[in-house]
Amino acid sequence: MPDQLHRTYHDEEIVNLETHHEESDVNVRALLWFVVIFIVFAAVTHGLLFAMFRFFVNQERGNATAPLTSMARPSDMDTPPLPRLQPFLANKVPPYGSTPVVDMVDMRKNEDKVLDNYGWVDKQKGIVHIPIEQAKKQALQSGIYKTTTEQPSNPATAQPVKP
Repeated sequence: MPDQLHRTYHDEEIVNLETHHEESDVNVRALLWFVVIFIVFAAVTHGLLFAMFRFFVNQERGNATAPLTSMARPSDMDTPPLPRLQPFLANKVPPYGSTPVVDMVDMRKNEDKVLDNYGWVDKQKGIVHIPIEQAKKQALQSGIYKTTTEQPSNPATAQPVKP
């Protein structure tokens, strides 16, 4: 018995005729054909995509003068004369002359003048404008807006109640 435990076997001695690799598991030839066909298909597809890309690029280059939209451009839509922006002069600090800063200040003055004074909107039809504070008082007196005597808990969210 001790001789059988420590006995070494050689490959020639271990032979089982019924045991061998399974030939039906993988068809290597079909697998290689699939890889070859896949690579050829990928190359043809990339070639066709490249040809399509070149075709569309050339087509777009030919349409460089085409309008961006199919809508007709109005005849009175001209670009303003040069210069189109209000530049700041290099050595001067705004505000001066006609700059965006001065224009904004002038616009605010004109709006405040209209909001805080009486004036004509349309003299022929007899339409006038009144100061905004006066208009608010008259709107409250006429009953357009109803006011409540209760003070809201948060004055920031207080709004007049409309009927």
